[in-house]
Amino acid sequence: MATERLSMRKTREILRHKWVLGLGYRDVASSVDVSLGGVWLVVDRAKKAGLDWPAVEALDDAALEARVHTRDLQAGLTRPIPDCARIDLERRRVGVTLELLHLEYVERNPNGYSYSQFCEYYRRWLSRHRLSMRQVYRAGEKGFVDYSGKRPCITDATTGRRYRWSCLWRCWAPPASRTRRLR
Repeated sequence: MATERLSMRKTREILRHKWVLGLGYRDVASSVDVSLGGVWLVVDRAKKAGLDWPAVEALDDAALEARVHTRDLQAGLTRPIPDCARIDLERRRVGVTLELLHLEYVERNPNGYSYSQFCEYYRRWLSRHRLSMRQVYRAGEKGFVDYSGKRPCITDATTGRRYRWSCLWRCWAPPASRTRRLR
């Protein structure tokens, strides 16, 4: 859950304690009753905005908030959302992983989402589509075959010759009574 933004009064007090009184981060945090990370964040953002104490005194609350919290407003707007339909199509190819697709996404969008958020968008997209493949059959009536798509090599130890082979798996379908959940 996101934390609430500090009031402009507390932001001014943090900057005053740090820049005018010259207190350390821990002293500022205890006197203003804000976490150490909160103090560091406010001072860092003010420095990145090019502010000093005389500039902070001259600004009203709305202008100070706009200067210090500009990045918060722009962060969500500049990140493009991943194209989940294309991701789903690409994942069907052999050897394609979400990590590879994320790397391509970051190459196209350098300020894009991190890998965890990229995966979260894709998982949400998948859950909305409710993909299923229900089949009704009698036990032993059907068998399922899967081909891995990759062809491993086996090397003969005596001759050194390499043999490529295809791997197929077949499984008999279980009876419908066994596929139900046991209580």
